[in-house]
Amino acid sequence: MQINSKTDIGKVRSTNQDAFFNCELSDGAVFAIVCDGMGGANAGNIASETAVKRITEYTVNSYRSGLDSIGIEKLLKNAFLSANIEIYDMALKNPDLSGMGTTAVAVLLKENTAVIAHIGDSRAYKIAEGITQITTDHSVVQSLIEDGKLTPEEAKFHPRKNVITRAIGVEENISVDFDEVSLGQGEHLLLCTDGLTNFVDADCIKEIFDKYKPSTVTQKLVDAANKGGGSDNITVVTITL
Repeated sequence: MQINSKTDIGKVRSTNQDAFFNCELSDGAVFAIVCDGMGGANAGNIASETAVKRITEYTVNSYRSGLDSIGIEKLLKNAFLSANIEIYDMALKNPDLSGMGTTAVAVLLKENTAVIAHIGDSRAYKIAEGITQITTDHSVVQSLIEDGKLTPEEAKFHPRKNVITRAIGVEENISVDFDEVSLGQGEHLLLCTDGLTNFVDADCIKEIFDKYKPSTVTQKLVDAANKGGGSDNITVVTITL
């Protein structure tokens, strides 16, 4: 199993409000998380870094080798809830942090089964014979697509395409979505922020995975996002079986 990661400030932003982490757990299982913070000044940085730290700590400390997929889902849910409480309380106590929040997409991959938790519009993809978006964005445009008021193509250029409907830390209670996928030998899992997906379409992402070795894919994805506009921070984590 190979894990590779890369974050980049992009071509426009003065700070990087993305955060990520990946590690191997006690029995060879793998954990990875990507967050995209939001908020004024450095509040977005604080939200994303706090979420990564809290969710990672909770997961590493609570993980046990005998956990099945249901147990892993409960673990990740509690990790997300723990991070939400901490960030929400921080914002209540400090007016400078008011309204801060972060997206989060995390995976715990055990053997060939990946349990994915997410909130917001950071995404998980499976790359095999084709490319499949695993997560569904919690965003205004996604809601409009589901209601039949917007096509996926129109959503790419909608003025509110970056407005999310769920985030960690913004409200006292959150709802976390879960997905489970199987990976075969040589197949890939991609976690990323919208700094990638807003500027590189799925077919191009697939072409990069097909063309380059796993060790260089992350840099090539970042390069493609910067070439496509680079007006946001870009973070990618890849796991290859």
